Amino acid sequence: MPRRTKLRSQQSTRRATARSSRRSEDNYDEMEAYGTNLPSSTSSYTSMASMEISGRRKYDDYKPEAYRDEEEDDDDDDQEIYVVRQNHGYFAILFSLVQTVILGVMMWQCGVAPIQLNPMLGPYPDALSEWGGKNAPLIVEDGEWWRLITPILLHAGLFHLVGNVAVQLEMGILFEKEWGTIRWLIIYIGSGAGSSIMSVIYMPQAVSVGSSGAVMGLFGAKLAEIVLRVCERDDTVQSRVAHKVRKEQCCAVTCSVIVVLLFSFVPYVDWAAHVGGLLAGLALGFMIFSLELEYCFWQLFWLLIGFALTFAGFMASLTHMYSGEVEIIEQLRDVCGYYTTTFADYECNCMRSEYFSNMNNGNAAA
Repeated sequence: MPRRTKLRSQQSTRRATARSSRRSEDNYDEMEAYGTNLPSSTSSYTSMASMEISGRRKYDDYKPEAYRDEEEDDDDDDQEIYVVRQNHGYFAILFSLVQTVILGVMMWQCGVAPIQLNPMLGPYPDALSEWGGKNAPLIVEDGEWWRLITPILLHAGLFHLVGNVAVQLEMGILFEKEWGTIRWLIIYIGSGAGSSIMSVIYMPQAVSVGSSGAVMGLFGAKLAEIVLRVCERDDTVQSRVAHKVRKEQCCAVTCSVIVVLLFSFVPYVDWAAHVGGLLAGLALGFMIFSLELEYCFWQLFWLLIGFALTFAGFMASLTHMYSGEVEIIEQLRDVCGYYTTTFADYECNCMRSEYFSNMNNGNAAA
């Protein structure tokens, strides 16, 4: 630990300097200059001395360089700092902003549905399909495969958006800093696609949106990374800090996964998307983070395991989805007609054709 330098008043500092036989005459002159810069009373300086900035006392600003403890500089080399790949989570922030803007535009264009139709406080359900939500007959029979990815950008309402964006801005940003943007994007988008595929297979009767499947994929990838690193314990400062951080992350991620899975049993929540995103993230995590292991044997072993899980999982799911065994509700092809028949007094305010037709009529009238 660095020595604690006690502050003295101007006169006591000079007397101590004069008595010191180990100080040169030049150093004595520096101490005089240092003393003149100190506040006039010790008591007025005590409150300032009690403050710390970055682990150093604030009164270091008043000390000349020659009188700063050398041990403080040595301490900086041994500080426990968790090293990450980048300083900012660019795409975690970007996705959150885009998702917020899209929901705002949807609610402005299509209106806000009554609570009994959309408890999430958002637009009418037909708007979700019109804007690219997961719609099983349109994906399987009409070939609109992009609907496996676009639901990531959409949310059912304000409550849905706030919950997902809050997690993205907290843990999603941290994971992007740790992994780097490219890895984060592969896991986020790949898990989102996996969640949509699972939702088409097991919940084909609903139009689904949301980034919760992609967020669950981030959790799954983090758990895979922790499993791969659990046996690697180098006796270095950085490895010890990384182990502590991953231990805390393991508890936080596990609790988050349990909460989300329990929340999946609530009505209007797509449990299949949550499970699919989690499994896709686990498989992608084993494949991606295996390359960071120390020994080549374990790198190759876990790379093959991760690749096999990822390839087999996606291929088996896609094959089953297009096999004709999925019980698709054909009425969802006409989403407006489906909801008009299902709910009394339902109004379709966000049909694309009607919206652009109204825009053209408005322009012609102008």
